Amino acid sequence: MKIAVNTRLLRKNRMDGIGWFTFNTLRYIVQKNPQIEFHFLFDSMPDHSFIFGPNVTVHVLFPPAKHAVLNVLWFEWSAKRLLNKIKPDLFVSPDGILSLGYKGKQFAVIHDINFFHNPADLKFSNRNYYNYFFPKFAKRAVQIATVSEYSKQDICINYHISPEKIDVVYCGINSFYKPIDTTLIRNTRNKYSKGEPYFIFIGTLSPRKNIQRLMEAFDLFKQETGTTSKLLIVGGSMYKTDELFATQQALRSGSDIVFTGRLGDEELNLVLASALALAFVPLFEGFGIPVIEAMRCSVPVIASNVTSVPEVAGDAALIVDPTNTVAIKDAMKQLAANESLRQQLIQRGVERSKQFTWEKTAELLWQSINKCL
Repeated sequence: MKIAVNTRLLRKNRMDGIGWFTFNTLRYIVQKNPQIEFHFLFDSMPDHSFIFGPNVTVHVLFPPAKHAVLNVLWFEWSAKRLLNKIKPDLFVSPDGILSLGYKGKQFAVIHDINFFHNPADLKFSNRNYYNYFFPKFAKRAVQIATVSEYSKQDICINYHISPEKIDVVYCGINSFYKPIDTTLIRNTRNKYSKGEPYFIFIGTLSPRKNIQRLMEAFDLFKQETGTTSKLLIVGGSMYKTDELFATQQALRSGSDIVFTGRLGDEELNLVLASALALAFVPLFEGFGIPVIEAMRCSVPVIASNVTSVPEVAGDAALIVDPTNTVAIKDAMKQLAANESLRQQLIQRGVERSKQFTWEKTAELLWQSINKCL
């Protein structure tokens, strides 16, 4: 049996949520199925760590597909030609993008359709590409996996897809996330926040992450409490990031907001595990991995009450309206002042995080894929 996989998002030191989903599930599936011939389709030369076993054949296809027009060329020309040549039993796409010109069976992982709800958050070319093609991908796929019940219902309703065609496979937590000792916490805070406790946000700096309101809520928190606490914003720049820096400059406590940029795995664990709390209040999420990563690190969480986030957080977070800066500010005040509440949320979070493992995700994904074989 042959399975071809779109592995474009396996990029050394440049992986976000979908990249980590691809890495962790494929590694498990490939190693558990040595009898299957896997064909990995890259758009640039891959790191050796992405070749998960001797049953993997690597194909590097031109052109590097880094934006909408090149995506069309890569999937509808390069990938289609290769698929017609190797004739796999199934083409699997962990980022949901399929080859509409290829006539064989295809499986899509559609993590969310945020671009349908918030098109202005994306560049013109990307919003048009996603909103034109993804309804077609959803219909073309033999089976679909997604990462939350919220996303499943969202795809069903807006793309008119039968619920039987979509399986939910929750995300897991990377193994490098873990609690750290007080010495490491002190050293990390000395490095990033002048030794002060801090709230942290982790994610791409996209408008849908609601970072501007988070900063405004933090400014209110500082004014009302007079605390020396900081706010760390961790993540790579995206469309409209300049607006965040302008907001930072305009706030009274802007100098207490620290943008770290993208961090490596080890450093990411250190800054998260050293935080007073994770403040994760996006307007839209298909899953929201930082919520469970913080829980694994024994860090309490402030989380949105919209889309998939409360589904993931359960009863192990302070849930707030992400459009209400006062509510976000009040949650910060509670966690800064109430150590008993912090410990209660930490204990609940540790237990909650045990429900989310990449092994479980991979097993569920493989079950869904097997429906097509």
